[in-house]
Amino acid sequence: MRRGHFPLDGLQAWCLLNDVTFIDTKVQRIEGRGYGLVAERELRTEDDNEALTILKVPRDLVLSSEGIDEYAKENKEFRQLLDAAGRLSTRHDILLFLLMQLVLSSPDHTGSHGVTTPWTQYFSLLPTEIPVPTMWTESEIARLKGTSLEASWLCDESVTASDWVWLDALYRSRSLELPRSGVSLVPCLDLVNHSHEHTAYFEENDNDQVLLLLCDRSHISPGTEITINYGHKKSAAEMLFNYGFIDPHSITKRISLPLELMDDDPLIKAKLHVFGATPTLEINEDDGVPRWSAPFVYLMCLNEEDGLEFRILQETDGSRHLRMFWQERDVTDALGTFKDLINGHNLQKVFELRAVTVIFEMVQQQLERLSAHGGDASIFESVRAETVQAANQLRNIETDLLKRAFEALETERANLLADESVLAYLGYMETGQSGDSAEDEDFS
Repeated sequence: MRRGHFPLDGLQAWCLLNDVTFIDTKVQRIEGRGYGLVAERELRTEDDNEALTILKVPRDLVLSSEGIDEYAKENKEFRQLLDAAGRLSTRHDILLFLLMQLVLSSPDHTGSHGVTTPWTQYFSLLPTEIPVPTMWTESEIARLKGTSLEASWLCDESVTASDWVWLDALYRSRSLELPRSGVSLVPCLDLVNHSHEHTAYFEENDNDQVLLLLCDRSHISPGTEITINYGHKKSAAEMLFNYGFIDPHSITKRISLPLELMDDDPLIKAKLHVFGATPTLEINEDDGVPRWSAPFVYLMCLNEEDGLEFRILQETDGSRHLRMFWQERDVTDALGTFKDLINGHNLQKVFELRAVTVIFEMVQQQLERLSAHGGDASIFESVRAETVQAANQLRNIETDLLKRAFEALETERANLLADESVLAYLGYMETGQSGDSAEDEDFS
């Protein structure tokens, strides 16, 4: 569907009409960064001064879960759409709202399906080209093979219609986590670009406004771009997936991968049901040391012989519930992770060795995938230089982190294999297997 046209020159009138206030700042096009916010005069703050506000946006323009509900009350057509296809998540409902704005703002639209809002016109100002992986070509996507985005970037994108994919990219690249309203779209604030060395931050005040304020001790010269930080704790994969770029100055080193399950585990369905979340492996670098976290792996590595059991209990009202027992104790609703529950068990180190071995092998396989697809010369179609650069940047960051995690896991595994309780258990198991083998042989 063709989009409407809203020139930047019309933004000032739109802001005046909708009570959006830019203070000594303006929006202009910035080379290589799209639109951005720049200072119109010298801006300076000191530690002992009140925070300097440079943008005010009224709350009724904020596109949050509350804003969606308000619009549904006013718009019969949107309420019907929401009842038929929405109510799944805030993100999904906002995408439906944006879809309606696309229709209402399009020059191809001839009907009257919906009440226009300030967003209807503002929507046409937003970019058509968004450099996130969901909008890459197939050849460009192939560059992500072996990275953490290979398995995850399509996890929520079953709809392939180009308009919907674009709206999703628009939402992810422009949404912000407001302290009170949660994840939201804020017109005009979404035009402010990212920088690790940001000079401004946003918050909500008691007057139902979203404010952009200058950071303490900032000194902005006229014509200088004002920036915010899109998330200093976001990983390289998150930055690329959501915004289409990786901040080279970010100090956050993290990789998340789907945990590979054991297909031959007869209890896997029960374990997943009780766990109640998607099993993942997360590797973080803390003070230069990579550390891993995968709560489900401990549950995955235990079985009935260890003391794990599942029972279906029936309540007095006839309802039935699956419960998990460890060492005859109901731990279905126990606080903490399953790693906490095995603390103090005489086979604790054995259980930890099983978990570490699973993660060790998983990291090893991921490194092999990264290496195998690192220089894929089978791709002959032309790809954009910026997507190749972003994919290679992600590959290098994740390879470096995984290599150091592999070394740390190798050491952790070696230490566990040297533990006395582990040696005793392995010796016992070896003796038991030899005995079983001999008995079987005599029986035959």
